Amino acid sequence: MSPTLLALDLSTAHGSIAVVRGAEVLFRASFQSERSHNAQVFAPLREALAAAGDELKGIVIGNGPGSYTGVRIAIAAAQGIAVSRGVWCLGWSSLTAPDVEAPQSYPLIGDARRQSFYLARVEKGRLLPELDIVSADEARARTADGQTWYTFDPKPPLGLTTLRCARPDAARLAQIVQALPADELAVLTAQPLIPHYLAEAFITMPKRPVLSPTS
Repeated sequence: MSPTLLALDLSTAHGSIAVVRGAEVLFRASFQSERSHNAQVFAPLREALAAAGDELKGIVIGNGPGSYTGVRIAIAAAQGIAVSRGVWCLGWSSLTAPDVEAPQSYPLIGDARRQSFYLARVEKGRLLPELDIVSADEARARTADGQTWYTFDPKPPLGLTTLRCARPDAARLAQIVQALPADELAVLTAQPLIPHYLAEAFITMPKRPVLSPTS
């Protein structure tokens, strides 16, 4: 029998929660939050846990890229449940689980902030490691290749009209993870839950205080 998994994605303003066992979706909920998911996530999360019951075996969180705050809320919730229920938890790329019909392989574009954009590709439920951060001009040039590009941004980046917009779907996340080989699952569950960072954190260093002559 396939394991019962809880999946949670808060990497965008569209929150998604699901409980999955094999091809069967036992519970599914979504909600919209433009600021923070922490005010809306716990009621559907309680319903999801009730639907999973004592059969819950693991938790999958969409680790982005996307909202840093949203992903951190998902991580905190997953870790709390994992400890209390004695189950494993792991992170998987939110970009692999669109809520729209998509082929097994597809290219992606998204806003990476600071006038840059990320270009990526998903192959059979896996985000390939060759993710590029490029300028606006290069992004426009590379997306003009005749392929159908996908984006998980709320609005098409660069005003491109040839993109297909999607949002992460928690049920699809769970179904991808439950199909992983047991040895890979063991490796992933041993790793810490961290957000998918597109770039190194930007830290503003405080300026040194100006000392007066009498200091």
